[in-house]
Amino acid sequence: MNRIKVLQMIDRPFLGGGQINVLSLAETLPSQQFDVSVCTSGQGPLVDILQQKNIPHFFLPMSKRFRRRSLSEIASFLGAHHFDILHTHGGIAGFYGRMACRKRRSPRMVVHTLHGIHYLHYRNPLLKRLFILQERYLARHTDAVIFVSEADQKKGIQLHLVPEAKQVLIKNGIDYSAYVNRAREIPAGVTKDPASPHPVVGSIARLHRQKGISYLLRAVNPIRRVFPELKIWIIGGGPQKAKLERLGENLGVASHVHFFGERQDILQLMSCFDIFVLPSLWEGLPYSLLEAAALGKPVVATDIDGVRELVQHEKTGLLVAPRQPEMLAEAIIRLLRDPDYASRLGQSLNEAVRSTYTLDRMVSQVRDLYLRLLQV
Repeated sequence: MNRIKVLQMIDRPFLGGGQINVLSLAETLPSQQFDVSVCTSGQGPLVDILQQKNIPHFFLPMSKRFRRRSLSEIASFLGAHHFDILHTHGGIAGFYGRMACRKRRSPRMVVHTLHGIHYLHYRNPLLKRLFILQERYLARHTDAVIFVSEADQKKGIQLHLVPEAKQVLIKNGIDYSAYVNRAREIPAGVTKDPASPHPVVGSIARLHRQKGISYLLRAVNPIRRVFPELKIWIIGGGPQKAKLERLGENLGVASHVHFFGERQDILQLMSCFDIFVLPSLWEGLPYSLLEAAALGKPVVATDIDGVRELVQHEKTGLLVAPRQPEMLAEAIIRLLRDPDYASRLGQSLNEAVRSTYTLDRMVSQVRDLYLRLLQV
């Protein structure tokens, strides 16, 4: 039997949640059954890892601004390579990939994953409405749409984004043992003495409005009045990096905050955190929380959809209202003052998620979906 040819398509090659999902599927779908390739719009950390792992990769033009030539090029590429399944991830790849397949003979099936429904949080109501209508149209040319959280699936049902028969709930998952083993490695250029008086509060996030990092910066001054040696580590790149660095300077906290940028040793850096913070304004089902759980890290996060599916307030972490730096600071101070309580929360989160949010379960559900669509 010939292997099933699958193309995972995502636009940007940084290491966000959607990219981790793509990489996990490309690495872990059974190689005796699937021939998996990945497509991105350019070079970046994801492409570097794909090359290291000898996973086939293609470049295709995808941008926020619509370009008819790009659409034509993608359609020609898909027609020439005869994939059995095209699996798109995120809004831009989901648009180009599914539009290119409207009159398809190849690929045979199209799957799309919504890693959060980001356009529901656009400030412009007309733009929000436009993207809702666009998703309804694209769903006609999609054989299955994957939601990564129960909250997003409920929103999809309320807004009639996807016909019920095409909806699939597959929550994100990770390999916990692999994360712990990698975290034992020492991150390059970083030292963190466990007995150090400098508490490290860290966040791993795309530097975008969605992630609420500006509110973490505004929480620094209240925290450092109690813990003067505080260090804030922010790992990740994105369009707001320069703006956030300026904000840190304007708030007078720049000496307490270190922006690491894009890193491949994220887990090793996270292992140095005393507390993991996720101050997001909205989420799908954040991989960074699963990673923090894998390492048993105490978590302070915002009480939003997706996050509250993973974290229970005062049982497996602390939840605070979004856009509230004072509440964020209070929660962080509470855990720094009581390391034993913080440790118990981190361990409870680890125990709560590690049996459910597994890589094996996620990959198995995606594999079963592919086989069902192809009627294999």
